[in-house]
Amino acid sequence: MFKNQPYLTKRVNERIPLLTQLFLWNLIEKLDEPKDYIQFFYLSEENGRQKIVHKQEQPEYCKEYLLDTKPVTETVFVIDDGTHTTMLLGEEY
Repeated sequence: MFKNQPYLTKRVNERIPLLTQLFLWNLIEKLDEPKDYIQFFYLSEENGRQKIVHKQEQPEYCKEYLLDTKPVTETVFVIDDGTHTTMLLGEEY
């Protein structure tokens, strides 16, 4: 899983800073756990920093990160359907 060419939607490109996008892709790549086909990222602001909560359901996984970058509040999904790996906003799912 997650070995396909990565894609993102226009809305992700417009709303999520590039540094944050790259960080999310890197989190998936470096994940030691077996990977679920869908990865969840909850982005919010904490003390002026970007807070990222990375989750998956099977196997259960949750980890939090803080980045020194412009914070945004969004829900981002990354889905691997076997032929495509796509990053999209929660509202686009």
